[in-house]
Amino acid sequence: MSQPSGLRNPAAAVRGVGAGTLVVEALVLLLALLPLARLGGEHATAGIWLCVALVAVSVVLAGLLRRPWAWWAGLVVPLALIAGGVFVSWALVALGVLYGLAWAYVLNVRRTVLSGPPAAPPGAEDD
Repeated sequence: MSQPSGLRNPAAAVRGVGAGTLVVEALVLLLALLPLARLGGEHATAGIWLCVALVAVSVVLAGLLRRPWAWWAGLVVPLALIAGGVFVSWALVALGVLYGLAWAYVLNVRRTVLSGPPAAPPGAEDD
């Protein structure tokens, strides 16, 4: 028999990991605005608007993670960065790949934690 996770509320813990990841993504995208403005070239304005829109999407999704569809909607951020970055800047493509890997890891953690065996009640012992 496998060990219980030890979490009192595994669903809330997983939501916290997902929300934290989305908020960090939003902060990094905000920090990317200045370099895009200075080094973005002819497509700087499009890159800035893409980042601003994805910041808003990330923050909204961080608050909606109680809904199952929001977890899969979280893939919009890295996919949009990759798609938009092809036309704007290779740096956005790199961020999209990193965010995609991070979000895949978060989805794996969610699947692992929520599909595990139910935790034993406190004080229960195995015979």
